[in-house]
Amino acid sequence: MTLKNRFLRKATGISAIVAFAIAIFSTAIKADELVMSSWLPPSHPIVTGVMQPWAEQVAKVTEGRVTVRILPRPLGPPPAHFDLAADGIADITYGLHSFTKDDRFLRSRIGQFSFLGDTAEAVSTAYWSVYGGDLAAQQEHEGTRLLGLFVHGPGMFHNNQRRIDKPEDFSGLKIRVPGGYIAELVAELGSTTQFMGPGAVFEKLSTGVIDGVTFPAEALKAFNLSQHLSHSLTVPGGLYNTSWFLVMNEDRWDDLSAEDQAAIEAISGAQLAAVAGQVWDKADACGLADAKEHSVDISPASDAVLARIREIAAAKEADWSRAVDAQGFDGTAALAAIRAQATP
Repeated sequence: MTLKNRFLRKATGISAIVAFAIAIFSTAIKADELVMSSWLPPSHPIVTGVMQPWAEQVAKVTEGRVTVRILPRPLGPPPAHFDLAADGIADITYGLHSFTKDDRFLRSRIGQFSFLGDTAEAVSTAYWSVYGGDLAAQQEHEGTRLLGLFVHGPGMFHNNQRRIDKPEDFSGLKIRVPGGYIAELVAELGSTTQFMGPGAVFEKLSTGVIDGVTFPAEALKAFNLSQHLSHSLTVPGGLYNTSWFLVMNEDRWDDLSAEDQAAIEAISGAQLAAVAGQVWDKADACGLADAKEHSVDISPASDAVLARIREIAAAKEADWSRAVDAQGFDGTAALAAIRAQATP
């Protein structure tokens, strides 16, 4: 082999290595890893059945250009999670609108009222449609890109003191609430309300600091509560609900290509709402089974109890509708729409 040929061969080999290195480097630059702060226990159905599969789908639909890494521990307490995303401390977060004490999510409250529907799937898809559409939910999530909205299953009233047969039976009970509408409802029913994150409920309930909780059935198993409860009250369409968001920091969203944004939106929104609802409905079934195994008395609300709940609920809905109307939206029509879609 001549000196010239040896030089050309060596040069070609170096060029190939350089080209390979550039390709790897370019791929690394193009790949966006998004960090999600997650505050629910890693084994919770919403984490294992919704957030993890969604993260895997993001990588799949973007052909690996965008990945989502779910942190094993949250970057802050549950009530801070919207601001963690809006402020760019985390790229993606999820949480409850009712954890936020101010009125920035006024219109989201439509997903918290009583008597919305009997399954999380139906109410979640209706919630995305009405709040995400007619009520312009994105406007209330300033600083982020709203990717998902959903609710849990029908809210219940659980306690370890007595069966709730009449409105007076609520009086004096110390009850954990997640804030928002249900906190006001339970207070007007006569109970003493205490706000705390879900992770603190087991300790407070097992040590007698609280007498009960407002939760969907899912939580009875997810947080090991059945052993410390004796009575659960059910209400047709739910005593209440909680509205949840999935958001991404706006600047991080804008950094993504239009192609990847479209791909992520296709697996979010209405599709995510349906999936989250299905997961929650399955978890509720497991929670009810766990309650029965622990001999928790599960009873439907009496006519007298239902009448009192309807009285309070109607006043709260009227107040909310007036406030929403003042923002240029039709609150009464929105409430009618979400119930019609959730209970066809």
